[in-house]
Amino acid sequence: MGQVMFIVWRESVEALLVVGILHAWLKNGDADARRGLPYLWGGVGLGILAAIALGAALVGFTEVLSGDGQDYFQTAMVLVACVLIVQMVLWMKRHGRTLKREMEQSLEASARDANWWGVTVLVALAIAREGSETVIFLYGLGFGQSGHVDAGQYLAVAIGFGLALLTFYVLQLGGKVFSWRHFFRITEIMLLFLGAGLFQTGVDKLIDKEILPAIVDRLWNTSMILDDSSTFGSLVATLTGYRAHPALMNLIAYAAYWAVVWLLVRRANGRAAAIGARKAA
Repeated sequence: MGQVMFIVWRESVEALLVVGILHAWLKNGDADARRGLPYLWGGVGLGILAAIALGAALVGFTEVLSGDGQDYFQTAMVLVACVLIVQMVLWMKRHGRTLKREMEQSLEASARDANWWGVTVLVALAIAREGSETVIFLYGLGFGQSGHVDAGQYLAVAIGFGLALLTFYVLQLGGKVFSWRHFFRITEIMLLFLGAGLFQTGVDKLIDKEILPAIVDRLWNTSMILDDSSTFGSLVATLTGYRAHPALMNLIAYAAYWAVVWLLVRRANGRAAAIGARKAA
């Protein structure tokens, strides 16, 4: 339940950031700019519908599959969710500094050309992107994999979205303690650890299917300190990739994940710094 709340909270904040930037620009503009508000909310509705459609398709597809086919599909979705999480963090590192300015420039062009449908498309794509990623992340965490969603999972989604609204409100106050920059920096780290947890889950499934060798079945056993089958231990395992008794392949995969992430993040930071330097010049 905790990991479901975190995903919904983090992804909803990103979506609210996009909508908040566009809404503030339109609402505080002149009469022509305010004409774009209905198109903004129309884009929000379309984006939400697209995300819901993807969720329904995933659950329905799971019901069609059975046996090994369902296992392979779920393994693939776990690994896809891991890749998307890393990709999302890299995208925010490249575009986070200029996101507000790029959106405002797009809105200025829409207002100048009286093409408010461009606002609808922009918002719909942003919401659908965040929503579809949320669906895939949640599915990778086991949400709906049995073909149905229980009340506890719905509650976790509702709480996560409520926390996102509260977070957005607090950050909009613009206090000295909270800032978008620090918020995204902290949650980027948390997301990368969550990606590591998903990657380890995928590796576990591949080992179970004998697609990957365990090499050594059990390197150590720290169950007495933190059992990854307990409620708290399971949450830690999901959010960090922790294993109480890992196989050697788990350790190799975990090290490889962080090595690749380190290289990609370093490259993304370099590109972001170069773009910022060019624009400053």
